[in-house]
Amino acid sequence: MCGIVGYIGTQQAAPLLLEGLARLEHRGYDSAGVAVLGGSGLKVAKRAGRVRELADGLPKRFGGRIGIGHTRWATHGPANDVNAHPHTDEAARVAVVHNGIIDNAAALRAELADDGIALVSDTDTEVLAHLIARSGATTLEQRIAEALARVEGTYGIAVAHGDFPDRLVVARNGSPLIIGVGDREMHVASDLAALVRYTTTVAHLDDGEMATITAGGFTTYSLGGPQSAGHPELTATDRRAKEVDIDPAAYDAGEHDSFMHKELLEQPARAEAVLRGRLDDRFGTGHLGGLNLDARELRAIRRVKILGCGSAYYVGQMGASLLEELARIPADAEPASEFRYRNPIVEHDTLYVAVSQSGETIDTLLAVQEVQRKGGRVIGLVNVVGSAIARQVDGGIYLHAGPEVAVASTKALTNMFLAFAMLAVQLGRVRDLSIADGRRLIAGLTRIPEQVDRVLATEAELAVIAKRLAEAENLFFVGRVRGFPVAREGAQKFKEISYRHAEAYQTSELKHGPLALVSPDVPTVAIVPDDELVERNVAALHEIAARGGPLVVVTHAGVDLGDLDRPGGAVVGRIDVPRNERELDPILLTIPLQLLAYHAALELGHDIDKPRNLAKSVTVE
Repeated sequence: MCGIVGYIGTQQAAPLLLEGLARLEHRGYDSAGVAVLGGSGLKVAKRAGRVRELADGLPKRFGGRIGIGHTRWATHGPANDVNAHPHTDEAARVAVVHNGIIDNAAALRAELADDGIALVSDTDTEVLAHLIARSGATTLEQRIAEALARVEGTYGIAVAHGDFPDRLVVARNGSPLIIGVGDREMHVASDLAALVRYTTTVAHLDDGEMATITAGGFTTYSLGGPQSAGHPELTATDRRAKEVDIDPAAYDAGEHDSFMHKELLEQPARAEAVLRGRLDDRFGTGHLGGLNLDARELRAIRRVKILGCGSAYYVGQMGASLLEELARIPADAEPASEFRYRNPIVEHDTLYVAVSQSGETIDTLLAVQEVQRKGGRVIGLVNVVGSAIARQVDGGIYLHAGPEVAVASTKALTNMFLAFAMLAVQLGRVRDLSIADGRRLIAGLTRIPEQVDRVLATEAELAVIAKRLAEAENLFFVGRVRGFPVAREGAQKFKEISYRHAEAYQTSELKHGPLALVSPDVPTVAIVPDDELVERNVAALHEIAARGGPLVVVTHAGVDLGDLDRPGGAVVGRIDVPRNERELDPILLTIPLQLLAYHAALELGHDIDKPRNLAKSVTVE
């Protein structure tokens, strides 16, 4: 969840490192630091706070054409200057930046302390610097390999060493690292965002892989070779750099005050992108060739299990509902973070679907590996080409949402829903979904981009409602059946960027406990689509109103809320969204909730793109 950058070449490293870190602050922004290697040796500067504060306090003489940098999301120890990366050994000859968690750090710290090493930080990372410094191997690569052989856990690391001033060494196990190839210079980063300004020719390291990087190129090795007397064998691998098709401007907020606002408004165009070429109106089906499953294999599927975390889990619930309704296949979603710890039963006729915007979410990646270890088939819904999950799964659907920088997911989530809809139609059409229903749903999908645009056009009215909601310390979000995952996602968005306490419940469950908390100070955002449950949903709103609870209702035009929606009624905000097919309505009901969360956070003066305690890409368990 932290950000790593590295540079070696003909330019001064520090400005490039700082610029790269600024582009990675969505991955962690508790503290930041850089180390450069020049004629006078290794120099380190780090401090708690944002990258701009590090840049403002950087010493004037901080020269060097080799360097590494880091922006941190704290896992071990509070965010302060000492715990910021890079970490060094006692002689300050080795500098290490690290993403991930070393599970046996406490034992290694105790061992180092017993040997007289004075550790100065609370971090797990510092032990790596000391282990590397204490190695007697003749090459930097072997020293790092020996240190990593003693580590249990996950890591993406970059190392600079004063005794080896012509190279950086990086290694990966569970945390992403990308090498960028330039003209007589090389870059390293944990995210493409830090590289695209300089190069789009990149190589992704695999788990268990190390690379030596010089100004002229890179060499990769496998860390998985046999050990001889404690010395791991490094085996050369044939990792090649490839060109990635990405527009560097996609990583700039441009005229928008935040990336989240930019990404909100990009949703119609990105929805068109994920649908393009994948809808078959003639046969009323989806065309998802990347699944690597033919019609016979699709028909053999008897269950679908969806794995995701946070918003990806909630949209997975929406996807499960689509699959059950349209394909008539039992389907459910569960948090990937819990999946492998309950010793799951993996069935040969179950299709597992891993959902992750970044494609690097460690909980989801580990769940994928658990399924595959037990012989299951996994497809991925991911947004980042070349990501760990994209390379691990047996097939999948790229989301084509474009880079998403804001921590709160918007356009990627919308495209996840659309991917699930296409998958459900394709699975349904090889079963019992009629061609008429298939064509009805394909027509509905083609209307989605324009309808999303219409919802976004109501932003000014939604901002007024959001201002009212921002005044509340606690909120409920409620929905039923198709509407419940919408409510869960709405509560997620609201809490993560407004910092208000927002909880989601099934509307039908209110009277079984949550209704006790309803009061004039606790508004409820209710999802009330014009479907077969509209009367039951409206009846529940009356129960809330009878307890004095203010209501914001997300619904369709023509839904009669009775006295609730008249002057003096409990409804303080009504939001009508365009109608689509009932099965597809959930995503249109979700869009206004994104805008409510955004404008509530704006009203409260929060940093919308970088909410406290959170980071964009969760690469630690």
